Amino acid sequence: MSEDGDGVPANTEGDHNRSPRRDAWIAGLDPATRDLLAEDSKWFIRQSLSTPCLDVLEGASGSELIDVGGRHILDFHGNSAHHLGHGHPKVVTAIKAQLDALPFSPRRYTNRPAIALAHRLAGMAPNAPAKVLLAPGGAEAMGMALTLARRATGRHKTLSMWDSFHGASLDTVSIGGEALFRRNAGPLLPGTEHVPPLDQAHRFFGEGDAAFARLADYIDYVLGLEGDVAAFVAEPVRWTTVTAPPADFWPRVRQSCDRHGTLLIFDEIPACLGRAGTMFACERFGCVPDILVVGKGLGGGIMPMAAMIARAALDVVPDVAIGHYTHEKSPVGAAAALATLDVIAEEGLVARAGMLGRVGLERLLGMVKRFPILRAARGFGLFFGVEVGGEDAAAAARNAEAMLYACLERGLSFKIGRGNVITLCPPLTIPIAQFEAAFAILESAAAAAG
Repeated sequence: MSEDGDGVPANTEGDHNRSPRRDAWIAGLDPATRDLLAEDSKWFIRQSLSTPCLDVLEGASGSELIDVGGRHILDFHGNSAHHLGHGHPKVVTAIKAQLDALPFSPRRYTNRPAIALAHRLAGMAPNAPAKVLLAPGGAEAMGMALTLARRATGRHKTLSMWDSFHGASLDTVSIGGEALFRRNAGPLLPGTEHVPPLDQAHRFFGEGDAAFARLADYIDYVLGLEGDVAAFVAEPVRWTTVTAPPADFWPRVRQSCDRHGTLLIFDEIPACLGRAGTMFACERFGCVPDILVVGKGLGGGIMPMAAMIARAALDVVPDVAIGHYTHEKSPVGAAAALATLDVIAEEGLVARAGMLGRVGLERLLGMVKRFPILRAARGFGLFFGVEVGGEDAAAAARNAEAMLYACLERGLSFKIGRGNVITLCPPLTIPIAQFEAAFAILESAAAAAG
């Protein structure tokens, strides 16, 4: 991972816990926590994004994390997996019951929870009639989507957006962009083409909605120029910066894919299951993909669970292993997912995400007006992005990191995207009082920063 001259990590996907500020943060922790962090560093191989760690957790409940020192931290990060908060009772009960009945299902067998989950996902997906493959994680599900697209079309090329993130396996990192791939594995795989990401449309194509129209035209041009692209892979919303295109953007891309014989794959691993204020983010654009990949919150924030949902017409390739995972039809994971879908419906969480999203965005826009350090705020359902400013990109990144540690000190955890975008991802179940408390912490940190 490259850094600038001041030790600030370069603008890439994910968290960065390596900076001078971390040393001061660790020094302020209790001895027991420092000892555990040292033990963690001793045995775990370091990764470029999320290590070394900043704290040690002892428990979690609802919207809060609890560290070994007993401190409660509002979790507005959650790896976008905590739709129901931490340890939702209905999901825990379903997992415990399934452990007693059937904890594991070898691949040559199926089981009732897996069948029920596939049926339910296929029926509720926007690309119905659909069929499903389950997987133990989002990267695996995305890998299955890429394999299916290549097998179904007879083509091998993919088109995706620079600097996107679709998983950390070799195939998914390759479609994410050259910079990330080179840091992980070396040169790009043959046949991986890229276009500018949504959050860079204005940089390359001008201001306003016209920039996205030109980006859509450019995607059409690349598909036509290459001529044999199996799939265009993209997030409907750029999750790292909370950048959503105009409503007509994805329908235009959908038309281009149809015209050039390319399958459209939407990566909704973090955005699905109500967070957008709709069950699936693509529903907000009136655009139906050929393949939809979901994950993160599907396992209730407890079980690793993901799924590839594809148009049923794509299930035409015999004797090909699209997905071949030991836990591909995990009865415990499926039970957790079924309980998660029940809770979303029973507690009205899709509508609640839309309501809290409007409340939160209004408050953030007010902060932007009052505090010079904040440059812009965006929302997409119950997910927010706040741009932190500075004299230049490095200064903005330092300011964002300073706000992160100030908020951690006050009991609020969140993620920073692209160096200077504070992203706020609360549980859909968060109580109003805790929702307001988190925004008060952010406001306090912004006021202190000037």
